[in-house]
Amino acid sequence: MTSHVRHITIDCADAYALGSFWAQVLGAPLSDEDLPGDPEALLETPGAAVLFVQVAEKKQAKNRVHLDIQPHDRSRDEEVERLLALGATLVGDHRRPNGRGWATLADPEGNEFCVECSAAERAALSGTRLPVTADDVTTAVRLAVDTLATAPVDRWEARAGSLEWTCWETAEHLGDDLFAYAVQLGPRTPPLDREVPFRWAPDREGGPHNAVFADRADGPAGLLATLEASGALLASMTRTTPPGVRSYHGYGISDPEGFAAMGVVETLVHTHDLAEGLGLGWAPPAALCDRALARLFPDAPAGGDRWAVLLWATGRAELPGHPRRTAWRWDGRPLEDQTASSAG
Repeated sequence: MTSHVRHITIDCADAYALGSFWAQVLGAPLSDEDLPGDPEALLETPGAAVLFVQVAEKKQAKNRVHLDIQPHDRSRDEEVERLLALGATLVGDHRRPNGRGWATLADPEGNEFCVECSAAERAALSGTRLPVTADDVTTAVRLAVDTLATAPVDRWEARAGSLEWTCWETAEHLGDDLFAYAVQLGPRTPPLDREVPFRWAPDREGGPHNAVFADRADGPAGLLATLEASGALLASMTRTTPPGVRSYHGYGISDPEGFAAMGVVETLVHTHDLAEGLGLGWAPPAALCDRALARLFPDAPAGGDRWAVLLWATGRAELPGHPRRTAWRWDGRPLEDQTASSAG
């Protein structure tokens, strides 16, 4: 048995006031049970909870433990300016033009913390590949579910684009794909030579082989709930599995990022199939397509409309200057393994 970190606890003179500052920094509310003057204030944030505890002693020296934060919707420099306006002070500036380094700030009670570039900003500044993440899985699935939720109820038995399955079956298959990728990362020792042995079978002759089926009595809303739940499973497994873990896939032993990228591609292209059958528009974000292409299709053409390139890479559309693919597969191996194989 082992322990886990429940809170990151910060001693302070005014728990509620300092907690309120950090609530603005992290965009998360203080607990409803905490009030001004209370000796404790709890801030629940994704991945960790920060607990502020009032103590009599004043801060004496530099903290031996501090928080590092990354903005997601603005640059590092913009975030530093925002935090200074909230009441932080600049203690040290170690920022570099290539995205490395950090700015050291202090909160209103003098506790040091650092602001770094987001992964996206660092990749843009350094010219490196931006990895596919658990957040990408969540984004892809939620965009898909929000789009599919607008479909007419009577269209779900129509054929999904060029597939031989109905739209209902295709959405079930997509949810099953996300579930399958998640469970490959689940065992303490993931298999390297086979899939985790769930039983996959079709609901009808010619239908997709699934382990996950939606209850038709709950209609399209229930179907989309199963899809979103499977996406959440994959996002959670991607986020919590160490990056060095490897597990079996038919297109090459892969890592958590690889399974996340597979889930993103499955979601984007099968939602394209579904949108054709349901009469909906569907154009996912170019940056999301680009990250998935870089991870699974490193030989795909650079530049141009990244969604068009992804449709071409998966055999769903033509791309000027390139023959249409009649057969395709991604390379799920970690990029360092692909490079080693090519060099060998």
